[in-house]
Amino acid sequence: MGRVGIPPDALKIDSGEKRLNELGYKQELKREMSLFKTLAITFSIVALFVGTPLYGQSLRYAGPATLIWGWVAVTFFTVFVGVALAEICSSFPTTGSLYFWAAHLAGPKWGPLASWCCAWLETAYSGAQALQMIILLATGTHKNGGYFAPRGVFVAAYMGLAIIWAILNSFSLQVIAFLDIISFWWQVIGGGVVIVMLPLVARTTQPASYVFTHFETSPGSTGVSSIPYAVILTGPVAILASIALISVFGWAYILSLTFSIQNLEYLYDENNETRGKLVPAQIFYDAFHGRFHNSAGAIVFLCIIWGSYFFCGLSVTAAAARVYALSRDNGIPFSPNWRKLHPKYKVPRNAVAIGWIGAYAIPIYARLVMAEKNFKPGPFYLGKARRPVCLIAFLWVLYTCSVFLLPTLYPITWNTFNYAPVALGLVFTLIMLWWFLDGRKWFKGPVRNIDTQNGIC
Repeated sequence: MGRVGIPPDALKIDSGEKRLNELGYKQELKREMSLFKTLAITFSIVALFVGTPLYGQSLRYAGPATLIWGWVAVTFFTVFVGVALAEICSSFPTTGSLYFWAAHLAGPKWGPLASWCCAWLETAYSGAQALQMIILLATGTHKNGGYFAPRGVFVAAYMGLAIIWAILNSFSLQVIAFLDIISFWWQVIGGGVVIVMLPLVARTTQPASYVFTHFETSPGSTGVSSIPYAVILTGPVAILASIALISVFGWAYILSLTFSIQNLEYLYDENNETRGKLVPAQIFYDAFHGRFHNSAGAIVFLCIIWGSYFFCGLSVTAAAARVYALSRDNGIPFSPNWRKLHPKYKVPRNAVAIGWIGAYAIPIYARLVMAEKNFKPGPFYLGKARRPVCLIAFLWVLYTCSVFLLPTLYPITWNTFNYAPVALGLVFTLIMLWWFLDGRKWFKGPVRNIDTQNGIC
């Protein structure tokens, strides 16, 4: 199988610096980013309560059993993606992540195109939604005249959070690392409190047979009566450790929510205390109001979740600032301005941007098909296992992307049509047109920056 795993000295930053120098790049992470701090930021990015906004939808499509076991299945395949990316990260420990990896793994012929697609497919809801529920319950609930923020205020809250994340990411890496450590313990301790306390507070709990074996569709509200179709619609060390931690905590969180359901249909009632907008918020309210006749506990739990989303957004902003990596390689207009580093904090303030990592398949596929002799492994190396691991990871990413393009409501009308395929197709068409008409003439992918002034953080 070759050598698989991580030797004791693999975690030394010096090895990363040596590898970057071999590639022709200066070190882009300060020594403040230790293993634990790197784990903290990756853990924050994945986010313990990430399933909160979609929990209600997933529960309605096919029932609790699909939700519970679907999490296990998704975790299994996500591990393959994490392992594949961990090996690549071990070999290329540099800013630019997917974009940089795609360029080097695809080789000199296809590297520029691969990095171009990877960079521009990483395009710019949950924190604002949690805040919306906190305000509603704190001001008296929907039934008692509480304030429910309209769409305009909701969008403004989202934009405000994005601006705060951008500002915080403009400070030095020491500040970012410190906030990520707070985030880690906030989610571990806060998550433990929510997971353990919720079923204990709820006056009644669902039987295990309901949670683990009950399948149920809701054709009246979704138009979907097929259980298989409804099932489809649900849902280096630092990378792997984050997946493991989130998988366990996340599953426990979903179990806690599902065991604590008091009235399934009432969760979706537009006249309930949360207007049927966020099912977990209603579960919290039912549990605490049923036991203590007030909503204070539900508000505290929602504040814990909001904090998780806040830290998640902060970490995603830090990790997904692709503008710097792309401008470093002259891939966008006014590149010198975007890649300029702050003289004191040594961070690319002008390039702080919000992005969503949606291009995992490109470097994984490039690693799958490249000749092994052209790959220089880092401390974490899969050896002969890389082909099956990368193949499963690649197919899983394609599958998940395809699922997001499927219709989610039937019958299909102009109001229920899933416009994601149209939007994605339009964006991809524009990206490829730009490439063939202009980009391929001047964009060469990541450039060596050993001798450039702005290449070091």
